[in-house]
Order: sequence, then structure tokens, then C-alpha cells
Amino acid sequence: MRAGCVVIIKRLTATAEVNQRLREMGFGEEQRVKVITLQNNVLCQVCNARLGLSAKLAETILVEQVGARKVA
Repeated sequence: MRAGCVVIIKRLTATAEVNQRLREMGFGEEQRVKVITLQNNVLCQVCNARLGLSAKLAETILVEQVGARKVA
């Protein structure tokens, strides 16, 4: 994934408590998220708000790029 792309959240893999907090912030399954920057922290636009996540926390969010085609 690269900065500027839009992704759909497929699964959260952190602890139950962290997953719940992510959902409360708008990072729920099937939510569209725009990736703004990928540096030490990940800056995303979700639900018309910009939110930053640590790289470690961002790794617990499994996503699929919008428009990505599946190859058999």
C-alpha cells in the first residue's frame, strides 16, 4: 500500500479491547480509509477525520486496496 490510496478494512487482529477502540474511532470492518502518509506513524482519513496510528497498531489492521483485482 502507498500514500494516497484508498483501502477497505477487512479484519482487525489486535486484542479485543484495542479492536473495540479502533471501531469506536471509525476503523471498523468494511470501512473505507484513505492513507495520507506512511512514515513512522500512519496518517489516515476516516469518517471525514484525519487520525494517526503508530506503525505497530496499523499492522494489526488488515486491508484490501480499493480496485485491487484478485489474481487466480
